[in-house]
Amino acid sequence: MKYNEISPGNRLKQYVKCYYIYESDVATTFEDTVFPSGCMEIIFNLGTGNWQTATDTGFTTTPSIELWGQIIKPLQVKSIGKNTMLGIRFFPHAAVCFLNDKIDLFNNQVVDFSHLSGTPVNDLYAQLQDTSNWHKRIELVENYLLNQLSASETKFGRLAVVNDVMLELRRADFFDNIDNVALRYGITSRYLQKLFVQYTGLTPKLYSKIHRFQNSLRLITKKDTSLTSIAYDCGYFDQSHFIREFKSFTGLTPSGYAFDSSPITLAATSN
Repeated sequence: MKYNEISPGNRLKQYVKCYYIYESDVATTFEDTVFPSGCMEIIFNLGTGNWQTATDTGFTTTPSIELWGQIIKPLQVKSIGKNTMLGIRFFPHAAVCFLNDKIDLFNNQVVDFSHLSGTPVNDLYAQLQDTSNWHKRIELVENYLLNQLSASETKFGRLAVVNDVMLELRRADFFDNIDNVALRYGITSRYLQKLFVQYTGLTPKLYSKIHRFQNSLRLITKKDTSLTSIAYDCGYFDQSHFIREFKSFTGLTPSGYAFDSSPITLAATSN
């Protein structure tokens, strides 16, 4: 399995966290679990294999052009055969610039993005299949995103507010309440909550929880820090609070999580 992240061009750096390439060069099958990350993604399946996600009735094959909404609980996935995936990982507040629908409608879903975007993204997918040059593929994706971005100018003002609020929520010393945060921006807390959900698919509180969980996951992968230290370093009240929240996002306790046996997490935290 190969995984590589690529930085976006300057114009898209405030919207796209990274592009990534995932390739399984042998026809094998493995199962894994995707955890909440706070980010939405568009993924192009350019290989001969299949990618599947778990549903209430079993596994279902994902479309060739996937839109991953906000995953807020553990989601089982399965890779079958030789998969070649090109992903666009957006910052939490930025996917809204490339979609016309309400972001929270896609929470915990993997949907067919070709049905949402239509001809432009289908044309892009055909062009991506016509070349095997990764530099050219990234260039094609960037051109597509820039064209989509030009139609989103009316969202930029509110986007900046959401981004600034996220920066506050991510601060290690943040202990304020959402009413005071809203007051600093001259808006009501109700409107701020609505705006945050509209642009990220998450409430400010849930965004903070996922950000804290992701920080703890990175520390766990280093294997050199006690659970008590991780709990306090990441802002949990105590170790039991940390364990309870970790389990809600992974289905596992921190001590029961086998990082080395999780190819997806291993890839995503390798760079």
